[in-house]
Amino acid sequence: MNQFHRIAVVGLGTMGSGIAQVFAASGRDVVALETDQVRAEAGIAAISAFLDGGVARGKVSADEKKATLARITTGTAPDDLADVDLVVESVTENLEVKREILAAVAAAVGDGTPIVTNTSALSVTALAAALPDPSRVAGLHFFNPAPVMRTVEVVRALQTSQDLVDRLVTLVHSLDGKQPIVVRDRPGFLINALLLPYLNDVIQEYHDGLATAEDIDLALKLGLGYRSGPLEMLDMIGLDVHLHATESMYTATSDARYAPPPLLRQMVAAGHLGTKNSKGFRTGEKKTR
Repeated sequence: MNQFHRIAVVGLGTMGSGIAQVFAASGRDVVALETDQVRAEAGIAAISAFLDGGVARGKVSADEKKATLARITTGTAPDDLADVDLVVESVTENLEVKREILAAVAAAVGDGTPIVTNTSALSVTALAAALPDPSRVAGLHFFNPAPVMRTVEVVRALQTSQDLVDRLVTLVHSLDGKQPIVVRDRPGFLINALLLPYLNDVIQEYHDGLATAEDIDLALKLGLGYRSGPLEMLDMIGLDVHLHATESMYTATSDARYAPPPLLRQMVAAGHLGTKNSKGFRTGEKKTR
C-alpha cells in the first residue's frame, strides 16, 4: 500500500491541530491523541476556529468545514491508535518527552506502522534510534500555520527506509497545495538552517537602530519580493518559539549564527510573544530600540 488513509496525530497544540486539519481536509480519517479530553477538545476548537476564518474569507464552504471536523476523532490513550496506518507526533520540543511518547506509540501500533515526527529542531536519527525498528521512522516537518504553509520537509534519518521516504513524498503531494522537500537529518534541516540566522540578523539590526520595524519589513518585501517581512514573520511564528529554536540550534551546532540575540531574550522575558498575545515587533505595543 502506497497511500495512508487513517492517520493519527499525537498532540493537538498549535502545530498538531493544524496538521490534523490538513489531513482531514484531504479526505482522510484522523485520530487525534491528547493527554486528556480537555486538551483534545481545545485542539478541536482551535481547528473549528481556523476553519471559521476560512469560511468568512470564502476559502472554505460551511459543508467543507463540517466534513473536515467529522473526519477527526479524539483519544487519550495509545490504545486508540491500534488501527491507524501512520502516526505523526507533534508534541513539545523535548527529546526525552518525545522518546517516551514515541516508545508508547510504537508499542501500541505494532511493527509495520510508520511513525514520523514533526520536530523542527531535534535529531530524527536520535529519536529513531530509541525505537525497535528505526527504519520506519522519519521526519515530516510542517510549518506554521500548517493549513496555509505549502512546504513540508520529509526528513530522512540515517536509518529511514527509502520506501518510507517515497510513501511520505506521495502523501504530501496528495495534500492540497503542499510541496514535499526531501532533506537529510541535520540541525534545522534545510529551511530553518537558513532562516534562523537571517531572522537573528534582522533582530540585531533592528536593535542597533538601522531602521524602524516597519521600514525593515517594507524594504525586504519590496526589495527582495518576500511575501512578508522578517519581523512580521517573527510575530507570526512566536518570539518564544523562535527563541527555543535558536537555543536548540546553538546547542546542537555551537555556531554563533544561531545564538539568540539579546533583544529576543529580553522580549520573551517581558512576555512579548508576537501575534499570539498581541505583543511583538509589529503587533501591539511599540518597542524602543
